[in-house]
Amino acid sequence: MTAPTIAKEAIGSGARRRARIAALQTLYELDNSNHTVETVATRDFDDLELSEDAADYYERLVEGVFAHGPRIDKIVTALAPSWPIRQMAMVDRNILRVAVFEIVMSDEAPPKVAINEAVEIAKIFGADSARKFVNGVLGSVMEYVDKRVKA
Repeated sequence: MTAPTIAKEAIGSGARRRARIAALQTLYELDNSNHTVETVATRDFDDLELSEDAADYYERLVEGVFAHGPRIDKIVTALAPSWPIRQMAMVDRNILRVAVFEIVMSDEAPPKVAINEAVEIAKIFGADSARKFVNGVLGSVMEYVDKRVKA
């Protein structure tokens, strides 16, 4: 799941997309190992050519997902009850974690942008059905957010 194996054109040129991909890679590794956030987050992401702003965004995403992990997983579990979080593909689970953080806990990206980016990243890194799954769960997240805002 490293960026060098993916065509650079597929990743796109957006700094925030590159930050999201780096965050996904970090979260994937944390999910799949006993490594610490500090160890994984200090990795060199030269292959993604992160600008200073993108590197800062990457750090905020990883720190935010890590800090709010239990709450994020609770939201995903509630909105995708047919898919227990530990049974989801690790890529899908971590794409959802980043997007839920952006939609529910951060105001740095408009929710529709976070959803579109998550779907695009799912197309690059996920299985064939990943984009539909991610889009469906995040659509439910938006309904959840809309209900909270109206309440």
